[in-house]
Amino acid sequence: MSVRIIPRLDIKGPNLVKGVHLEGLRVLGKPERFARHYYEQGADELFYMDAVASLYGRNSLLDIIERTAREIFIPLTVGGGLRTSEDINQVLRAGADKAALNTAAIARPELISEAARRFGSSTIVVSIEAMKKPDGSYEAFTDFGRQSTGMDAIVWAKRAEELGAGELLVISIDREGTGEGYDLELTRRISRAVSIPVIALGGAGNVDHVLQVIEEGAADAVSLASVLHYNFIKCAECLEDDYSAEGNLTFLRREGKGFGKIADATLPELKRHLLAHGVDCRWEGGWAA
Repeated sequence: MSVRIIPRLDIKGPNLVKGVHLEGLRVLGKPERFARHYYEQGADELFYMDAVASLYGRNSLLDIIERTAREIFIPLTVGGGLRTSEDINQVLRAGADKAALNTAAIARPELISEAARRFGSSTIVVSIEAMKKPDGSYEAFTDFGRQSTGMDAIVWAKRAEELGAGELLVISIDREGTGEGYDLELTRRISRAVSIPVIALGGAGNVDHVLQVIEEGAADAVSLASVLHYNFIKCAECLEDDYSAEGNLTFLRREGKGFGKIADATLPELKRHLLAHGVDCRWEGGWAA
């Protein structure tokens, strides 16, 4: 099967935000504009995460989901603050195609089975936020990487599959937002432990990192943010409206410090790189570079 490339958009209120290790969130702009841009560039799917849902116990993205679904016709996965089957039903009715569960699934694992029976396994994504421990094992976290669970991430991945999850989103808290590359060991260990698709997230700093997590990490799909977001921010400078007014971009541009180790790229550039190295991915040559 073709490897899917999935831009991830972390959302706080009406804004797209980005942090490091899932912390220090900074506003980049309006998520709908980024989503539309990625759709036009050939994204296979999109992932929306309510970055502060755990603080309020609810997902607040319904309006954004509805606006996005009217213009974008690729699968949209939504996560953050989904505690019950009815919460999942609401985001699906708003226009999402899949729902991502983490905190509520660990607190009550049977929610995975309930949701899979009601909406179908292909609709249910279990998100695993993992951090490497000194002994080399990985622990699963909840609440956007804030809460320790004491649960082994690989054991939890296998349990989530048994309960009916259709795919897993594997997030390395250690690497997220750093640009240092994906945690290949984490992704590989979970990919080998389950038979459902594994989506790798956290650490992409350039197109080679994406290639690595596919070839060495055995990822079935790849999600990334900074590499794509920073490219769009630079592209947006030439738009007619004042894009800078939408986000706190001074930090990102200050002596290059905000961009850190990120070598930005467009989706077509990324997919051409993968194809050149023998990775099968959906490609239409007409996409704008």
